[in-house]
Amino acid sequence: MVLWVVLLCTLVSSLLGGLYVLGVFRRQRPNEPPLDKDTIPWLGHLLEFRKDCSEFLKRMQSKHGDVFTVLIGGYYFTFVMDPFSFGTIVKESRSKLDFRTSATQLVMQAFGYKPIEATYNIVHTSSMKHLMGDGLTVLTQATMESFRKLLLFNLSSGEKRVWQEENLFHYCYNIVFRAGYLALYGTEPRQGSGSQEKAEEQDRLHSNQLFQEFRKYDRLFPRLAYAVLPPKDKREAERLKRHFWNVLSVKKVWQKDNISGWISDQDKLLAENGVPEYMRERFMFMLLWASQGNTGPTAFWLLLYLLKHPEALKAVRDEVDKVLKESGQEVKAGSPPVTVTRDMLNQTPLLDSALEETLRLVAAPMLVRAVLEDTSLRTSSGTEFTLRRGDRVALFPHISVQMNPEIHEEPHKFKYDRFVNPDSTRRDFYRNGKKLKFVSMPWGAGVSTCPGRFFATAEMKLFVFLMLSHFDLELVDEEQEIPAIDISRWGFGTMQPVRDVRFRHRPRF
Repeated sequence: MVLWVVLLCTLVSSLLGGLYVLGVFRRQRPNEPPLDKDTIPWLGHLLEFRKDCSEFLKRMQSKHGDVFTVLIGGYYFTFVMDPFSFGTIVKESRSKLDFRTSATQLVMQAFGYKPIEATYNIVHTSSMKHLMGDGLTVLTQATMESFRKLLLFNLSSGEKRVWQEENLFHYCYNIVFRAGYLALYGTEPRQGSGSQEKAEEQDRLHSNQLFQEFRKYDRLFPRLAYAVLPPKDKREAERLKRHFWNVLSVKKVWQKDNISGWISDQDKLLAENGVPEYMRERFMFMLLWASQGNTGPTAFWLLLYLLKHPEALKAVRDEVDKVLKESGQEVKAGSPPVTVTRDMLNQTPLLDSALEETLRLVAAPMLVRAVLEDTSLRTSSGTEFTLRRGDRVALFPHISVQMNPEIHEEPHKFKYDRFVNPDSTRRDFYRNGKKLKFVSMPWGAGVSTCPGRFFATAEMKLFVFLMLSHFDLELVDEEQEIPAIDISRWGFGTMQPVRDVRFRHRPRF
């Protein structure tokens, strides 16, 4: 009899524990945001959220207001849609709201890398040194050299000025990815290749092969991050991971010439902190995706928007030509390609605005913090909510700020000069007469702001600067509409197009 009682109690406890995990007993407490679990235990709103999180969040906001809690795949997320309340969240101490919890889960799932306690400080310190200030000047020069190898190496070959037709998305992603990869991870040793020309040809061949494999992984990434890959795709993802761990192995990377300080410093610091070699190779793969997964697609969208808006293309091209002329350089037949410096990139307010406008339209990061202890949130209206320990709090600026018509007039339109005043100073934005601090958040905010944002910006601007300097550009079909956004990539950086856009280019001389 005692045995049966023990078994029954165990069964009941397990059942109650399972129901608790599934969220059956969750109830809204006093001062907590409105709770919406949907009717499916554990899953909650996962299917609708994955289908189109933007439309889902709009519906929840319309139903519950600017702050609400929803169940998504076993986690309770409190979404804050009021942009005036963003500062409270991004400035909150890490002891209460921690962004690293979700980030750790993602990098382990997607790259097989298990961060150590020192990882964040290593990345932050190295990025401050090499991706900003004087370090950024050096890296911009290296990226310029990479573009010379990939984009400009045959301009003086004497070939006729014939139109060359390309898929715009593939072309931009390919060139920008490869240029960034060579600038960061190093180039083929000249000594082992026999000559500079052969070494550069090896760089072109190797970087292109790497890009092809990277694109395969990139297509799988959103579903891999959500852990919803079917078995066949999961096997392919594991194969690709092993491929990149091998290509980016410590031994192979250190055989290269011109390795960036950003890469070499981080590897040395990880080694000094006892991280084994196999885990450092996974870290290298994570850095490759973090640094190059969005710059190429963003460059595509920027060029496409310029090509679809002739007045914007002319204004930005005139600015580029003016900067070139002031630097004493000219694009003409038989002359070497121009050299663009970081100082020159700092003299392009219209290009800056056009890039920021592009990011406003297509970049949709989701900022997530783990709630480590019950935390009070006071909104701009004065309402006070309690965030429950164990939940997640999230911001989705694409809806709240970037596409908000109260902040950005005609938010769905591309306005290349939206972010700049006539005197070239940066424009301020307001909502209900109150100045906003956060008007576009493609790089995140607070302690989780992307540390590589300045290098990524320089990389994209450098590519577009060179394209507008050296090539005439036009769409093959000027009547073709701008392709739709791939909503499967919400929350994972810049979205990719679902349809091809082809363009033609030829030297401008």
